[in-house]
Amino acid sequence: MNYPKIGIRPVIDGRWGGVRESLEKQTMGMAHSAKELIESNLCYPDGTPVQCVISSTTIGGGAEAAKCAAEFESENVVATLSVTPCWCYGSETFDMNPNTIKAVWGFNGTERPGAVYLAAVMAAYAQKGMPAFSIYGKDVQDMTDTTIPADVAEKILRFAKGSVTVGWMRNKSYVNLGGIAMGIAGSYCNAEMFQKYLGIRAEWVDMSEIIRRITLEIYDHDEYEKAFKWVKDNCKEGFDKNAGKDFPEIIKKSKVVPADKDWEFITKMTLIVRDILFGNSKLDEMGWHEEALGKNAVAGGFQGQRNWTDWLPNADFTEAIMASSFDWNGKKAPTPFATENDTLNGVAMLLGSLISDSAPCFHDVRTYWSPEACERVTGVKPTGKAANGFIHLINSGATALDGSGASKNANGEGCMKPFWEMTDADIKACLDATDWCRADYEYFRGGGFSSHFRCSAEMPVTMLRVNIIDGIGPVLQLAEGYTVDLPDEIHNTIDKRTDPTWPTTWFVPTLTGEGAFKDVYSVMANWGANHGVTVYGHVGADLITLASMLRIPVNMHNVDSSRIFRPHSWSGFGTEDAQSADYRACAEYGPLYK
Repeated sequence: MNYPKIGIRPVIDGRWGGVRESLEKQTMGMAHSAKELIESNLCYPDGTPVQCVISSTTIGGGAEAAKCAAEFESENVVATLSVTPCWCYGSETFDMNPNTIKAVWGFNGTERPGAVYLAAVMAAYAQKGMPAFSIYGKDVQDMTDTTIPADVAEKILRFAKGSVTVGWMRNKSYVNLGGIAMGIAGSYCNAEMFQKYLGIRAEWVDMSEIIRRITLEIYDHDEYEKAFKWVKDNCKEGFDKNAGKDFPEIIKKSKVVPADKDWEFITKMTLIVRDILFGNSKLDEMGWHEEALGKNAVAGGFQGQRNWTDWLPNADFTEAIMASSFDWNGKKAPTPFATENDTLNGVAMLLGSLISDSAPCFHDVRTYWSPEACERVTGVKPTGKAANGFIHLINSGATALDGSGASKNANGEGCMKPFWEMTDADIKACLDATDWCRADYEYFRGGGFSSHFRCSAEMPVTMLRVNIIDGIGPVLQLAEGYTVDLPDEIHNTIDKRTDPTWPTTWFVPTLTGEGAFKDVYSVMANWGANHGVTVYGHVGADLITLASMLRIPVNMHNVDSSRIFRPHSWSGFGTEDAQSADYRACAEYGPLYK
């Protein structure tokens, strides 16, 4: 695979005869230090360490800049990090490729004017209409100091992670299985938004394709047997909400797949959906050459309701397993796969998963519980992180099983891990924490099973959502916070007030006392849609950096200003009101692929 790479440009004072020669070692040393930092800390979504390419020579002028550009051309360089300890010739040495994301690290030392070059080249980038990130350490270093200060390292890694995310998405596809679910606005897939802002092709596949492949047996039969055995051995059935109910005839006759065949159907369905997105060489061997290719997907979604679920088993299992960090083959990369084909939440799943290296958890942003309401209903007032209220995140069993928090870190605490760090014990714990409840026939006439678990870990998470605003385009909102494990006397009472067969996460956003984060109620009240995504960790700053690369403004966040890292030219749009400046900058520069 030709991975998206970070190109490192060692930029130098072009004066031979003593000046340039004295700087060669330090300049190249900065390049190699940056390369080592990135490659030892960051991975691609498939677990492979991120790759960097260093220019074969230092860059002292236009000729060497052009040579470097030619070297990078064949390496799939999606972003460049220019590094320098000294004065250089700004517009002669800068990266003038309009298609790369740019950053410059100017060494903070007193021997040479690296900061002066940094300021000069940022001015050049601003004048040329090419946003660039400025990286400059807070503390002066000695010329002989080869370490990368923590504040510099943080910015380099944030820049590199965002850049690799942009490159990973480019030229891939978002696959819509079906169309619009139940009039949900986010299900209206805006192909122009995908192409212009993300570099992603939007594709549509009718849900009938799954039926065709089941009927014609277009799937790997050996893998199906393996998967079905794994399902029977590991997916224990839970509460049946339908037991003892006498349903109207219209519901009874809508269950066309017998209840005892549901698992067989949804296992085949899961294999087929994966094959539609990514292809399968086994199908080529079987003579299904077109089907073997797949759709080059990076994410997707499934309509389900109601044209499918009114007579066929739901896709909750499929969606949950696609999004999880494991399946019957062991650990695997999660696939962002949106319930109800909410493509905008699918985008949030994609961005969040790529930035956090964790499985995305799809939720209804269901209910705000004030401390007073909680005490009135349960007789118990919440304490700890939940003392100011909490938000009930729940959906029909389609969230990643990693969201149970059953995996354990080195301290024995519940967590979510990159898939390459998942152990057999972690996978077993997530499966043991989950049971599978038969779908409520009143909602899902065709049956199926929904995952059911309780997130019993207190974990740092970031909730996010992408919305489209007429006249603006896509906007990103996010809320860093924590999952909380409520006492049984609270959980058992209020969880039963909604659907007790679905996975529950109790979420508490970190409050700032201002705006949308004045209190927990305000977070709920300002959320832009019925769905949201949680991913592991407090990655709001990384998402803000990524959004600026894509030119998507952030309309709501609780990230401290000291952590926010955007292109230097954003300050040219105003420094007092950073949110307004972000909107103006994104509007002026336009989408990344305009």
